[in-house]
Amino acid sequence: MPVLSAPDYRCPMLLRGEHWETIVPNLTRRRFKVRYERDRVELSDGDFVDLDHLGRESSDTCLLVLHGLEGSSQAPYVKSLAMALGSLAWDFVAMNMRGCSGEMNRAVRFYHSGETGDLREVLEYLGNRYDSILLCGFSLGGNVVLKYLGEDPETVSPKVKAGVAVSAPVDLEGSALKIGRKSNQLYMRRFIRMLSQKIEEKAQVYPEELDAVGCRDLQDFLAFDGRYTAPLNGFESAEDYWRRCSSLNWLDAIQVPSLLLNARNDPFLSEACFPEEIAKASESLYSLFPDEGGHLGFPSRRVDGMAWHEAVALRFLEGRLGVGERDPVL
Repeated sequence: MPVLSAPDYRCPMLLRGEHWETIVPNLTRRRFKVRYERDRVELSDGDFVDLDHLGRESSDTCLLVLHGLEGSSQAPYVKSLAMALGSLAWDFVAMNMRGCSGEMNRAVRFYHSGETGDLREVLEYLGNRYDSILLCGFSLGGNVVLKYLGEDPETVSPKVKAGVAVSAPVDLEGSALKIGRKSNQLYMRRFIRMLSQKIEEKAQVYPEELDAVGCRDLQDFLAFDGRYTAPLNGFESAEDYWRRCSSLNWLDAIQVPSLLLNARNDPFLSEACFPEEIAKASESLYSLFPDEGGHLGFPSRRVDGMAWHEAVALRFLEGRLGVGERDPVL
């Protein structure tokens, strides 16, 4: 088991509680302003994804960031990480998954929790520019990063030196069912509303493939993924999609140094999202599971321009490049 040392996370007293820790940072980090430059990557199936850059080709190393469900390069947690990069001389690249860049993608399907094919094509594209690529995925994006690193480790790009997954639902089924609980209906309604808007837009372009009637009335991911995500992406059912796309299946095969950073009070994550036994048996998977932090939250005072989870993630990645003398992850 890799030895991992990091400063303990301590949530401010007034923000304690899984929902406060999740919601408040999402609101406060919206203030960050980031001015990106955009590239479009044309995919092999005729679709596209948009990449938003900071520091275009100013370094031989880039940090590629993947957002969460219905996020984008403008998500507060993505912009916050871009601001945290600070003195690290890396380019920052945020990948907008299909349909998330502000322009609807061309294909009838859009992204999903296990879509690693698009990431592979983006890495091939960036590999022509950079000697080293570091990955950081948030929530759904974290599951994609870990699945990519473990599902076929022999084909992982040699340019990829390390990966981090923050608040990652590595057990999709358990997490989908937990988000469906009554205590999480605020989040569920928001996700269904945002996803339904995409379905309604798609249905206007693909009326024979998509029926948007009643999509906003769906109550949970079991219903939404069963009706839309699974059939659009070749899965038999929501359960089949969740089982086949959970990175939990491949964590033990990861060969690139990787960190899974999940808070134990995350309202979205099932108990299986804290795979301590897999990490103990792994030579490459590091795990850090603080008691507090919520989902994509970890509210804290910024030190050297970084929130706690950003400092842990960036210094872990820095240390894997062999340049992290101030790296708290040893």
